[in-house]
Amino acid sequence: MPELTFNNRVAVITGAGRGLGRAYALLLAARGAKVVVNDPGVSMAGDGIDAGPAQQVVDEIVALGGHAIANTDSVATEEGGKGIINCAVDNFGAIDILIHNAGIVKRGGLHELSYADFESVLDVHLRGGFNVVRPAFERMRNANYGRIILTGSINGLYGNAGVVNYSVAKAGLIGLSNVAALEGAEHNIKSNIILPGAVTRMADGLDTSQYPPMEPDMVAPTVGYLAHEQCSVSGEMYISMAGRVARAYAAETVGIYQPDWSIESIAENIHGIRDETHSKVFPVLPAGHIDHLKYCFTMATQESKK
Repeated sequence: MPELTFNNRVAVITGAGRGLGRAYALLLAARGAKVVVNDPGVSMAGDGIDAGPAQQVVDEIVALGGHAIANTDSVATEEGGKGIINCAVDNFGAIDILIHNAGIVKRGGLHELSYADFESVLDVHLRGGFNVVRPAFERMRNANYGRIILTGSINGLYGNAGVVNYSVAKAGLIGLSNVAALEGAEHNIKSNIILPGAVTRMADGLDTSQYPPMEPDMVAPTVGYLAHEQCSVSGEMYISMAGRVARAYAAETVGIYQPDWSIESIAENIHGIRDETHSKVFPVLPAGHIDHLKYCFTMATQESKK
């Protein structure tokens, strides 16, 4: 296959000063994209401001002959989100690719996590996603082209003790991506979720000594594909961790139909209700929510006629 390039494409990458975001920025720039390297340079807990990380990545890209500009606006506010997207339009004339990678971590058990720490993590991950997708989507819609990649996590699928704020935020981004995929379909806008695994600052305090190689640049090719004009998928989730690339998706058991249920009948049928044989998958596109409804209604109609 010929090399897939990003010539004449403009990419915005949030949280691109370090780790995964930096790897994405370097790869896309090396393949020809003009990149807005967004990163306010905060600590992993969201404290402080430092323009250095974003500018260092820009300097790396420029030194290699690429095009990039640093931006330190925060995704956590409406104004910051608009500022990040406007930075791309003002400097490069467009916004073709949006990769929302910015994130912070504030750990604490469900019984003890402060409300402030819950909200601040949602501000960056979940509301931050909306704050950049909203202005980018409008421009992509007008241009009839766009690629959106939001950073989810296996924590958003399976949960993880000690980070309820992070898990909730990542789960919420799935809904945001799915809606962007649905509403963007007729405008050549594709939106997907990356579920990455890499050893970055976010792993500080964890014992990673037994981990296999998990460098950020191992994840970047999957994100690069999802960002490319030849990307053939939308409304999906892709895992990239330790060399494994896979698709994650929601599934439903076939279930059981009865015209009337009681607590006792649920108890008596719980094993059948949970039976994963012949599980059903309703892809987001073209209309997974409608397919789900049709399946439920069809089962009810067919069974009631027996």
